[in-house]
Amino acid sequence: MIRTENFLEDADVWLRAALARLRARYPDTASHTPECRQAWNRMLCEADLIALTWPREYGGRELPTAMLIAFHELCARLHAPQPINSIAHAILAPTLLRFGSAEQKALFLPGIRDGSEIWCQGYSEPQTGSDLSSVRTRARADAAGWLVDGRKIWTTQAHLAKWCFALVRTEPGSQAHRGLSFMLIDMRADGVRVEPIRQMTGEADYNEVLFEAVAVPEGRILGEPGEGWRIAMAAAEYERGIYFMPRVVQLEDELAGLQAALAQAPLAADERAVHARRVQDLADACRVIRWRVDRVLRQVASGDTPGIDGAMLKLMWSETRQQVWEQRMELLGETAILGPQAGAPYAAPAGVLREFLWSRAETIVAGTSEIQRNIVGERLLGLPKDRKQHA
Repeated sequence: MIRTENFLEDADVWLRAALARLRARYPDTASHTPECRQAWNRMLCEADLIALTWPREYGGRELPTAMLIAFHELCARLHAPQPINSIAHAILAPTLLRFGSAEQKALFLPGIRDGSEIWCQGYSEPQTGSDLSSVRTRARADAAGWLVDGRKIWTTQAHLAKWCFALVRTEPGSQAHRGLSFMLIDMRADGVRVEPIRQMTGEADYNEVLFEAVAVPEGRILGEPGEGWRIAMAAAEYERGIYFMPRVVQLEDELAGLQAALAQAPLAADERAVHARRVQDLADACRVIRWRVDRVLRQVASGDTPGIDGAMLKLMWSETRQQVWEQRMELLGETAILGPQAGAPYAAPAGVLREFLWSRAETIVAGTSEIQRNIVGERLLGLPKDRKQHA
């Protein structure tokens, strides 16, 4: 039993024991697999460790945000997997609590809390990418609610999801961010089709989702019709806040792995000096990222939002992580030609290859680097806005 009054101490004991049980079934190298992440999600839900800051009326513990941050850091330090429903935990649930009606909260929060309903995020589209102001998926009103037509792409876990929160254009003739709505769509409704996208790693976590006259009942728009842009931007603040803590701890661990690999690599003196300078540059970048995430988390803990700091953090973290794994690849030598599915005795190099390939997506997911630079340029540097996006 994890008591609220001694939460972190009890959580530490529970996490160590639970992770030992999990690792008996799934080794560290399987942490990224859907099976391991689903198992971990179930264990967290059964231990009542999902709704830590939710109001008690919705089954939450009403812990302070600082405690939630500390719990996420503890999970990351102990190398816990990312729960399969982390999109719902970290992004949708706080958005629902802030903008949802009483009926929406009663309908959707229990399934997130008990782990019975997985969510996916329907933002990016084939012809618009991460430019959310160019969304083309449309919903037209009918007698029972809405009929949705369009396509979403790079939709993580769409093949597992029961629900999707999506940006949909509900106002005919609207452009840019006007006329968008934040819609909650049943992924098992008639007219929904999910097509897997095979990644370089051999996995298929991403999908294309097609909506063909999908019926969405009244009451499935968060906020009011046309408020989707404002709500999506608020959801992005959650995504770039607490959600990033485990990723930064992971990056620090990966840097330590790179430093250890460099120390053991059979390199000539001049080669070692070149690699050492690169690794030191990455260590400096990681230190700056840590300072910035600490700043963001102080803002979040005090009830503020990350704002521009969130975009800068995502940009720096994703590009630095790619460089860390590029350096690990360079140190692999001839084993770098192995595939990410190689087994023993090449499990370690195969793991490096898998992370290197996966890291190529980091500058795309959760907003491309180009989008993040636009945000920084417009909101921090005061550069002119893209007229196409803001018309």
